[in-house]
Amino acid sequence: MTLIKTPKKLIEVALPLDDINAASSKEKSIRHGHPSTLHLWFARRPLASARAILFAQMVNDPGYERHLGRGVNKERAKVERERLFNIIRDLVKWENTDNKEVLDRARAEIRKSWKETCDLNPGVPGFDPEVLPVFHDPFAGGGSLPLEAQRLGFESYATDLNPVPVVLNKAMIEIPPKFKDMAPVGPLSLAARQQRIPELWTGARGLSEDLRRYGTWIGQKAAERLGERYAQIKLPARLGGGTGTVLTWLWCRTVASPNPAAGGMHIPLAKSFQLAKREGREIYMVPQVADDKLSYSFVLQEGGTPAIKSTVGGRGGVCILTDSPIPLTYIRTEGLAGRMGQRLMAAVVQTTKGKVYVAASEMEEPDFSAMEPSAPEAEILHWSGCTNVVVYGMKTFQSLFNLRQQFALTTFCALVVEAREEIRKDAIKAGMRDDNLGLEQGGTGATAYAEAVSVYLACGVGRVANYWNTLSSWESGGEFVKGAFTTHALPIVWDYGEVNPLTDGGGSWTSALGWIARVIDLLPATATGHAMQLDAANASLPIETQTVVSTDPPYYDNVPYSNLSDFFYIWMRPCLRQVFPDIFATRQTPKADELVASHSLYDDINDAMKHFTDGMTLALKRMHDKANESVPVTIYYAFKQSDTGATGTASSGWESFLESVIKAEFVITGTWPVRTERGVRGRAIGSNALASSIVLVCRKRDADAKAISRREFQRELKEHLAEALDVMIGGAEGVSPVAPVDLAQAVIGPGMAIFSKYSAVLEADGKLMTVHTALTLINKMLTEGVDDFDSDTQFCLSWFDGQGWAEGDFGQADVLARAKGTSVQGLGAAGVVESGAGKVRLLKPSEYPADWMPENDNNTPVWEALHQMIRALQTQGEAASGSLLGGMPARADNIRNLAYRLYTLCERKGWADEARAYNELIASWTAIEVASHEKGQYGSQGIIEI
Repeated sequence: MTLIKTPKKLIEVALPLDDINAASSKEKSIRHGHPSTLHLWFARRPLASARAILFAQMVNDPGYERHLGRGVNKERAKVERERLFNIIRDLVKWENTDNKEVLDRARAEIRKSWKETCDLNPGVPGFDPEVLPVFHDPFAGGGSLPLEAQRLGFESYATDLNPVPVVLNKAMIEIPPKFKDMAPVGPLSLAARQQRIPELWTGARGLSEDLRRYGTWIGQKAAERLGERYAQIKLPARLGGGTGTVLTWLWCRTVASPNPAAGGMHIPLAKSFQLAKREGREIYMVPQVADDKLSYSFVLQEGGTPAIKSTVGGRGGVCILTDSPIPLTYIRTEGLAGRMGQRLMAAVVQTTKGKVYVAASEMEEPDFSAMEPSAPEAEILHWSGCTNVVVYGMKTFQSLFNLRQQFALTTFCALVVEAREEIRKDAIKAGMRDDNLGLEQGGTGATAYAEAVSVYLACGVGRVANYWNTLSSWESGGEFVKGAFTTHALPIVWDYGEVNPLTDGGGSWTSALGWIARVIDLLPATATGHAMQLDAANASLPIETQTVVSTDPPYYDNVPYSNLSDFFYIWMRPCLRQVFPDIFATRQTPKADELVASHSLYDDINDAMKHFTDGMTLALKRMHDKANESVPVTIYYAFKQSDTGATGTASSGWESFLESVIKAEFVITGTWPVRTERGVRGRAIGSNALASSIVLVCRKRDADAKAISRREFQRELKEHLAEALDVMIGGAEGVSPVAPVDLAQAVIGPGMAIFSKYSAVLEADGKLMTVHTALTLINKMLTEGVDDFDSDTQFCLSWFDGQGWAEGDFGQADVLARAKGTSVQGLGAAGVVESGAGKVRLLKPSEYPADWMPENDNNTPVWEALHQMIRALQTQGEAASGSLLGGMPARADNIRNLAYRLYTLCERKGWADEARAYNELIASWTAIEVASHEKGQYGSQGIIEI
């Protein structure tokens, strides 16, 4: 076997992490043209981090490597790295997504490094300096990684078991290169002919233009077929009469009141009756009970406070006729029995004078009685906490759409099929040859082109399905309808907005076309791309060559992808079944082979964990076997599910995943906490949710790797992990520290780098150390570091661990204080405890004096300094907290270390409010440092190196 010479890659040495994190976080707020707006998919990676990681994964580090006779000395390497970092800094900016000069520089560096690697391995098959290795993501999902690989010049392969992401990846990387630089074929309307049309249809712009043209054709046909079901309404006299177009109907769910006095009347269940919530514009639609207490109607109220704000919550509802409770169990029983109804509350109407609200009592309510269900039937596989609509009787995806919504969506699906034939005819008229070969047969003529455009039209149907359902809630702050998937779940929505599909507003067909077209305009359409359905655990990519691998695998049991994606699959299938018969052969997406620890398929969590671990091991082993020898594999992972035991804390998600990584014969050579999420995301609000993905950098483990003992493993952990922790907590050369909420996860990386490089770690009895044990030993280092805390702080730490902020017995405090080399009296004098009447307690941050100045305090425990900074941050902000830090710069490292220590302690004990205070301080640390500079505090630089 030929020994491959492998230069160390940039990602194994250093990254401009702050710049990557900043760009990744910023990207989450970018909408126009971003691939996430092509069609919804779950847990997408930002393009910025995908692009940066892949670049650093391919580019050789400039440092000197004696055994290879390459590289430059330390000083020159530092300069060269900074040059590479500047390429990354330009590369990650959203505005450079299609910047040819920036992309060409990055591509040139990749090819330069590849040529150097090939020159080190002359004559070795697969090392042709003129041909880059192909890229493969076996868990392609939303397609960020395959797309960015293609953008950087790689032939890109995207595979996934789920048909929905397979189609999305076809739309992004496979179809555009086939029809690159082609002019649109669709006929222009008279109005469009009068507008200026671009003379050059570069990239995929011809495809996007045909999407607009045939999308418009579908919209016109849909108006003809659906018009009478969305007819204009008569406006009430208070609005001047006439007619108006309904933009949105606002409905609420109902159940019969369990109180006999209500006479079986169906009662409205609404989370909120507020329609508009802006300064100077507060509008409500409130139920008004009739005098006989047997009926009600909805009336508009502007300003003031409504008598009824809500009729349902987490514990149940209330009957507005009798003021009696409606238990949640009763509501669920009624739903399961099929007796839950709905009632129109109001409508948002477009008039010649603008948008107005019309009460249901002022208009004719839509009549669905003559309509039949028309949506494809598909059962919702229940996953507790993620598909809770099921417990209210909505057991099929069909039941998530009212009858009119079903009819509208089936109409649009049929029109996508009809449009395909229109496109084919027009393409032939425009001079395109017709080889009668579709996309799956490798066609590039009129038939394949028609199918290609219909793929984007089908994405349009998927986009509107997210809005045309009964789980789309009304957002009173912006006065618009929110899509069903604001989180990775299908929770019950009590009051929903029904969008008029024939208008041009948010959630409409016209709006969907605009979003998708802007995405297509920015697709690279450069190197060849391939997207195919493949089970990562049981099948390998059907090519001989080795691949560059970067992937974002499923996160244990974090997202039930297939359970949720059926929501879109049932509408995509009738649009594209003729185009991709194999992909859409089944009525629902595959479930049994999906690599998640499924709550739906397994009653025993141990069985679910085994399925995940065994399958992930097989998938990773296939990646290992196909991976290019000279390029590390990068794997994104982010999960938090902790189990605390006597030996420390392990994360079940990490444990299962890392067990698979090690069994697949990988060794972890680097870990990077890449911040990819916005703090305002749904799951982060009010919680200590994970803010980072950990990117694992993996190489193939040496076949002759040795085994070591538990004692040797622990010794090596103590030697190397303390230094890694210092870098994570304090950063290096100015890089922002790892957030406290991420620390327990991030420290696993360098710890497992030690564990995974050996063939085995042996316990005293000769048995193999488990990943669980290794993780607990690694995590234990978080609270067994070498922090140099003063005696008072050591007391406070131990006391807080046992008592929190509560009072404790003076005798116990006295014993502990003596053991720590201090006294209760001394602690009181230091200002950190209060004692009296035989009791002792720690002071809370809010109880510390606001006029405290560190320069004037000769007895300042680190504990006091930390909680004074928290007090200042909470009451006056970052500048005040920074002013305090500026007066005690020498204590900065210990203050920060203590904050991490206390966050970890609180998180383990489930003290969320206390943990949040420490998390917020660390999250603000960079700004606090900047503020401290006014008092001469130290400055900062800009990279992190390992």
